[in-house]
Amino acid sequence: MADVKELPDNISTISVKQDVENAEYVSSRKRQEAPAYIQSLNPEQRIAAEKALVRKIDIRLIPMIIIIYILNYLDRNNIAAARLAGLEEELNLHGTQYQTAVSILFVGYLLMQVPSNLFLNKFGKPAIYLSTAMVIWGIISTATAGVQSFGGLIAVRFFLGFVEAAYFPGCLYYLSSWYTRKELGFRTAMLYSGSLLSGAFSGLIAAGITEGLDGAHGLRAWRWLFIVEGAITIGVAMIAYFILPNFPRTTAWLSEEEKTLAAWRLEEDIGEDDWVDSKHQSFLHGAKLAAKDIKMWILMIILFCIVFSGSVTNFFPTVVETLGYSKINSLLLTCPPYVLGVITTFINAWHADRTGERYFHITGPLYFAVIAFILAAATTTTAPRYLAMMLMIPGIYSGYVVCLGWISNTLPRPAAKRAAAIAAINAVSNTSSIFASYMFPSSAGPRYIVAMSLCCTTAAIAIIFATVLRFMLVSLNKKLDRGEFVEGAVNNGNGNGANKVDSVLSAGEGVPEEAARKGFRFLV
Repeated sequence: MADVKELPDNISTISVKQDVENAEYVSSRKRQEAPAYIQSLNPEQRIAAEKALVRKIDIRLIPMIIIIYILNYLDRNNIAAARLAGLEEELNLHGTQYQTAVSILFVGYLLMQVPSNLFLNKFGKPAIYLSTAMVIWGIISTATAGVQSFGGLIAVRFFLGFVEAAYFPGCLYYLSSWYTRKELGFRTAMLYSGSLLSGAFSGLIAAGITEGLDGAHGLRAWRWLFIVEGAITIGVAMIAYFILPNFPRTTAWLSEEEKTLAAWRLEEDIGEDDWVDSKHQSFLHGAKLAAKDIKMWILMIILFCIVFSGSVTNFFPTVVETLGYSKINSLLLTCPPYVLGVITTFINAWHADRTGERYFHITGPLYFAVIAFILAAATTTTAPRYLAMMLMIPGIYSGYVVCLGWISNTLPRPAAKRAAAIAAINAVSNTSSIFASYMFPSSAGPRYIVAMSLCCTTAAIAIIFATVLRFMLVSLNKKLDRGEFVEGAVNNGNGNGANKVDSVLSAGEGVPEEAARKGFRFLV
């Protein structure tokens, strides 16, 4: 009996010893494979150099992409404020024509996302590519002020979505090319804060323009809304050309040492190099690898459901107006939920990065969203309805931004695969906005029971599939801990045909063997 009792202790001791030895081996191997400049730095110098680099990139990159995304979201969603400022009446929109004008943008948005991200990855100059896209969508947004009919409105909305498709998935990929997995969540939240801040600012801007410019030079307020916001977008795009970085190896204002450190810290984080040059980036290969990985499809379902739940934001001024206040006051009342959303999103993403945990930071806020949708559908009393609206935005988007970072955490390499996966997930998730636009007809107010019920259901489905993905990643991490690699047929490079596969990626498990040997584990 004594021998039987001692056995688990012995196994435990051996296991701990192996873990320590593996960790030491991984650390030693990383050190030996590091570029000469990295090896020349002692630990204190390395920490100082890395902090200085991250600070430099943060200063040049983060404020600018937030400002651009504020304008991206304003130009996309200002049609909701334009509706309250006279767009429907002047263009004689009737039936579901307004809803069609909202949804058609997402048709163009869906079509362009995957090709755009793959081209961005191949081109390798996001500062030029994204800034140019911004100039074009600013011109299109400004041109919306000149439409005179439903047909004209549909045309500019479609092309606006087509060009705007370059920005958000492009930025998600862009960030993942500069920041490590444990830095990415908070930076993604900072990016997405642009959309939340635009939700707050749009109400204030629309209220100011509606109050002060309606009728100026013979133009209704909604036309001034597109002119003012479109002109600002074009101006900011011109500045962005000179401020944004490209990729670590293609940014001219980094020194050679900084480029080396920027590239190595990402390789060290994942265990495999990221973006080397355009010759190594394959459009078709990246898309095929993404399609083979079941984790991409599960993430697609999760984000589709969250975005579906968030479709209420496309009609938020209309929903807030059901509280019974004037149009100006309704626009002003849209601001506090977005401000609270920004605060909760930052706190949630910061804590997710600090702890390295993803699942509970995604599903926790969604439970509050479920409660909010139930409350909004159940009562017409002002106080609880506005409480529901205060909970909707934080509940949806606090978890959403962490889930966006989870894509790059879960599908890290190769770069072409990550670019394709991010774009495909974002494109498919936004298809919900095409038909969700028809769930908020004025006749369904004030409770919008069908819309709120569907939003509640999709939030719950997102929670379920996030749970499924968590179990999958935990299982994969256990395989990686045991050093298990998938066997299969692959050309080994010497003409002999079948051999142990070069990567478990071919089986849909999505982590290169070399990365696994260097200690890569999925964040759960």
